[in-house]
Amino acid sequence: MKTAVFLILAAFVFALFYVRLSPTSVEDWHVAPQALDVGDYPQMGGFTAVREAGSVTLLDVERVALATPRTKRIAGSVEEGRITYETRSLLWGFPDYTTVSLTDGKLVIEARLRFGRSDMGVNSRRVKAWLGELGL
Repeated sequence: MKTAVFLILAAFVFALFYVRLSPTSVEDWHVAPQALDVGDYPQMGGFTAVREAGSVTLLDVERVALATPRTKRIAGSVEEGRITYETRSLLWGFPDYTTVSLTDGKLVIEARLRFGRSDMGVNSRRVKAWLGELGL
């Protein structure tokens, strides 16, 4: 019985460290979002929103994104026209990646998870909160 408890605990600790310490391949996540019409596009483990940008700039998005807890920029820049952020969950530290681009007056925000199949709506809520902060 003690061996089983030890193995379960060891697996739990390994999973925790694996999720938190796995290196991020920026090339896999900093990709141009699909060119879509204005709207919301939920997908398994992610969410994409496309809006007419109006007067919103990537500097505005950067301000909102970096004000989000546990969020940091991992690639891109305002000058490039595309920025990718990593946001980690509080307890486990699961990383989600959000790529934002501004092209031809359209703001595209694509959020997706790295591990698992379901994000339990976390990416959708984050994107919608960012859009609300931006007035979109």
